Amino acid sequence: MNGPTISTNKWLLPRRQFLRGAGTAMALPVLDAMLPENAVGAQAKAASAMPRRMAYVYVPNGVYLDQWTPQGTGSRFKLPYILQPLAPFQKDIQFLSGLTHDKARANGDGPGDHARANATFLTGRQAYKTAGTDIRIGVSIDQIAAQAFGDQTRLPSLELSCDRGRKAGSCDSGYSCAYQYSISWRSESTPMPPEVNPRLVFERLFSDGASEEDQEAKARRRENEASILDFVMEDAKRLQSKLGSTDRRKLDEYLTSVRELEQRMERAEKAGPPKPKYQKPAGIPKDFQSHTRLMFDMMALAFHTDTTRVATFMIAHDGSNRSYPMVGVNEGHHTLSHHQGKQDKLAKIARINRFHATQFAYFVNRLKSLGEGGGSLLDNSMIVYGSGISDGNRHNNEDLPILIAGKGGGAVSTGVHVRHPRNTPMCNLFLSMMDRVGVRLPRFGDSTGRLRLA
Repeated sequence: MNGPTISTNKWLLPRRQFLRGAGTAMALPVLDAMLPENAVGAQAKAASAMPRRMAYVYVPNGVYLDQWTPQGTGSRFKLPYILQPLAPFQKDIQFLSGLTHDKARANGDGPGDHARANATFLTGRQAYKTAGTDIRIGVSIDQIAAQAFGDQTRLPSLELSCDRGRKAGSCDSGYSCAYQYSISWRSESTPMPPEVNPRLVFERLFSDGASEEDQEAKARRRENEASILDFVMEDAKRLQSKLGSTDRRKLDEYLTSVRELEQRMERAEKAGPPKPKYQKPAGIPKDFQSHTRLMFDMMALAFHTDTTRVATFMIAHDGSNRSYPMVGVNEGHHTLSHHQGKQDKLAKIARINRFHATQFAYFVNRLKSLGEGGGSLLDNSMIVYGSGISDGNRHNNEDLPILIAGKGGGAVSTGVHVRHPRNTPMCNLFLSMMDRVGVRLPRFGDSTGRLRLA
């Protein structure tokens, strides 16, 4: 007998439980032993006990809308070429058409569409046009969520990107680089710089907060090429002796997944020409797909362990001219986005868009594979995916390519394509999402009401 389990009603594990070692604190996924006895074995009650997560994933330069927009509405629709990688998860997603960001339009400010697309995406506000330090825009919706319930987790929010950003200087027609490389804003003048290094994100997720000890532990792990699990295994064994069989299996699966993630990071770091040991790569993969998927894994890990419930991921900034040779596109994305209706360029844009959708499908699958509360982590999440520009050639901001994955704990209907009236503010979506995490806002950005999500 391995000690008391949740079924005995004699032992309840704190939700914010950690496995600890030198300079290391590993948060745990939600176990049965963390739930009240009457929640275990009853799917509806277990699901209601689960936290709800929100994430926002940004892709640049708009899309080829003809190959993005689902054919048909309601539950009877077909996914076009770009969205086909999401077909296995069609019933887990609500596809939205007709949403608009009016404040990403020029509105008298002249050129600078890419900077405005990024800056407006989660704020719904018009960026004050400046290349100086007097930047100004509204607080983003993710940070409003972080301010509302971020104190319930170790990290109020998590900001990720695959682009090395710039915080100052002029980037797009007189707009500060802060606008173009940030979608998350803590205040009207304070962007939240995203982290681009998956190794640093990993270390942040497993830091115990004692900075000097953390640095020493990290140095020892890297010097000896040790796993973070080596530092917490003694504590893990003590915990396992108290868990029931189901939770022991969950814990084993979790520890295995962490080790597999470490191994993938190590392989990515060692890619390329060998370097002296003291110059070991910091952890940014050269392969873009590997980089993107590692960042998605970090976000899934942060949600799974309830380290945070709010995250943003800018796969690339608007205006990015990255090429995509992995799908046969050697020209820059931004250059191609000015396609002038030429079919050869549109076909390449569609391949880039499909590549992004494929990476997002990887993330959706990851969340769906993690069981939680009688359902999955995806069931308890709301993940917005899309761009602040519709067509890269026109730089227009109506009928944005937007979808929301996950059921939000049962508060979002999925498996449907909903076509909203033209110029419906995207901020209406944000208001509705906030309602579903218990934060009632009278308005946000240029909102005019709320979207019906369920």
